Amino acid sequence: MRLGIDLDGVVADFTTGWVEKYNAEFGADVSADDAQVWGGLHDLTHFKDMNAFWHWASGHGGSSVFRHLDTYPGALDAMRHLYIDHDIVIVTTKPDWAIHDTLAWLADHRVPTREVHMTEEKWRVECDIYLDDAPHQIDEIHRMRPDATMCRYVRPWNEPVDGVHDITGWGDFIDLVERLAGPGHSR
Repeated sequence: MRLGIDLDGVVADFTTGWVEKYNAEFGADVSADDAQVWGGLHDLTHFKDMNAFWHWASGHGGSSVFRHLDTYPGALDAMRHLYIDHDIVIVTTKPDWAIHDTLAWLADHRVPTREVHMTEEKWRVECDIYLDDAPHQIDEIHRMRPDATMCRYVRPWNEPVDGVHDITGWGDFIDLVERLAGPGHSR
């Protein structure tokens, strides 16, 4: 099966990454646990709006904040396990200034994929199962791809959606994929 997997908030720990850089640069004491809403990151900082936040995030010594993110525990191992029998399709949204950093990040972490899409319209990338954490993406993919299985990686900034599978850890996702693939499924 084709598994459409988002990066930030699912594989890459964007929240901890930007918080650590922000705290170090500005002597602040923001906690990653403070990030409870989607798109309100500037409210946790001194930036006046999200445009100012993204301007700051775009420039860090020749690379963006996206370049040096850690992975969530178990994410890469789970993806390597799934890659044995399935196609891992990275479907992420990135600003133009983060494209090269994202590609380098994927290579540095040896993410098991042969296919990467950077688009706001994730639903246009045909997959059998999608895994995302962004509320608007979960809703749109679920609406636009009704025959696909949509999974919400549960985070504080998203809410349950009828007909969408809640995933609280990579083990949950592996179990769901293997159940949907059926017994004896292999490439």
